[in-house]
Amino acid sequence: MSENFEEQAMEGLDLHRYLGLAKRRYLHFLIPLFIGWLAVWFTSWMLAPRYQSSTLILVEQPTMPKNYVTPNINDDLQERLQSITQQILSRTRLLHIIEQFGLYGSDRAQRTPDDKVELMRKDIAIDLVRDPRNQISSFNVSYTSADPATAQKITSELTNLFIAENLEARQHQSEDTTKFLESQLETARQNLSEQEERIRQFKAQHVGEMPAQVATNLQILTGLQAQLQNGEDGLNAAKQQRVYLQTLADQYRTLQDSAKNGTGKAVGLPALNQELDRLQTQLADLRSRYTDQHPDVRKLKEQIAETQTMRDQLLAGLQAKAQAPKPDEADQIPTVTVGMDPAQAAMTPQIESQLRSNQVEITNRERSIVALKSKIDEYQRLLNQEPVREQQLADLTRGYEQSKANYDDLLKKKNESAMATSMEMMQQGERFRVLDPPSFPQKPKFPNRLMFCGMGLGIGVALGLSVVGIFEMFDDRLHTTKDIRKLLPVEVIGEIPLIESRSDARIAKRWVWLRWTTAGLVLVTILAGSAFSYLRG
Repeated sequence: MSENFEEQAMEGLDLHRYLGLAKRRYLHFLIPLFIGWLAVWFTSWMLAPRYQSSTLILVEQPTMPKNYVTPNINDDLQERLQSITQQILSRTRLLHIIEQFGLYGSDRAQRTPDDKVELMRKDIAIDLVRDPRNQISSFNVSYTSADPATAQKITSELTNLFIAENLEARQHQSEDTTKFLESQLETARQNLSEQEERIRQFKAQHVGEMPAQVATNLQILTGLQAQLQNGEDGLNAAKQQRVYLQTLADQYRTLQDSAKNGTGKAVGLPALNQELDRLQTQLADLRSRYTDQHPDVRKLKEQIAETQTMRDQLLAGLQAKAQAPKPDEADQIPTVTVGMDPAQAAMTPQIESQLRSNQVEITNRERSIVALKSKIDEYQRLLNQEPVREQQLADLTRGYEQSKANYDDLLKKKNESAMATSMEMMQQGERFRVLDPPSFPQKPKFPNRLMFCGMGLGIGVALGLSVVGIFEMFDDRLHTTKDIRKLLPVEVIGEIPLIESRSDARIAKRWVWLRWTTAGLVLVTILAGSAFSYLRG
């Protein structure tokens, strides 16, 4: 079984058989090969050429560092390029370009505007170029047309549209961002103003109850309590003065009712001396706490002066009475009837006037004490309300602080966005720059005639092999001794050699030259056509 396999392998590698096949079937192979190549090559020259013009657009980064000016637009360049591409490839834009340059109008077929737009979209190609960090560094824009000049013009127009649309898109996006922040800032400002108005109204409604006024209220309350204490002390002193004046008035009334004998005894002098001592002691006590300009000190000085005047007048009247000669009994009767001397009689209206003044003072001091107590109660109420107002104010202040922080943040962002918008308007942001201008195509992109030559050569080889195989399949002649041996049932004992005459040799030689000449012509023709296709494009 292994021997049969080796024989089959040797038969498969029988060079003599294949050489014989080539000698017999070279025309069957060369003619289809040439026809197949020629058909494809001719077809490549019959197809309408398509020229492609392309340009390279570089993506330049902003000239201003991001640490100084933060861009306020989308940093996703690929997404922005997709948006710009959709805008440029829109039906309106493409129809405008088609009408401007008169594209797709020379064909016999009547195309609708939508058909023209679809054809132009197929002729436009956009290829992104990425750097090692997988970031878009540039991109190619190309357009394919039957006319190389038209292809260059359309590519230039598309390039200008990409550059203009990028600038416009960035500027509009930056302006929209700034306007949005301005609207949000205005809303935040109104909210902040409302919060401030609430706090202002709250403070106006609760004046004196605010936490910041606690120290002031305590100070005022302490002062009011001190005034109340002074008022109560003054009231007590006035009441004591009233008791003294009332006692003195009663004494003078007693003198008026029952006149004394001429002994010159001073009934009210000890009381005046006692009152003066009391007033002097009270004055010393007040001077230890207040200055001489204090109202109570000044009032007490006036009382001391009045009491001293009364004492001096009383002493003067008593001395005058003691030094006067004793009158006769006839003259003494009217004096006893009068009951007291003129000095003592003059003291009675003064005491009555002081009593009235003392009563007015007591009334005023009582009213003042009532008013002070009312104020003290009011400030104590304010101090009691302070914890409640503090909590309410804290709630209002918390909302105000949040609004203030939001306003400050939006104000900062708005200023940064306005600066970024100014940078975009000055074209200092990210922009597109033409690195390679639109090329003028020297050779058509389609059809690639050299590639068509290779395709034709492959098709011709396949066609030639197919023809040779078909002819061999239907050929029942025996061409080798091996074929004869396979048909004979017995072994071949001997062979009769081929007897070839000179004429047969010449004919055979001519056939050899014919084979090589034909093969050479076919090969030269194919090479010449390929070279022509390469040179002429």
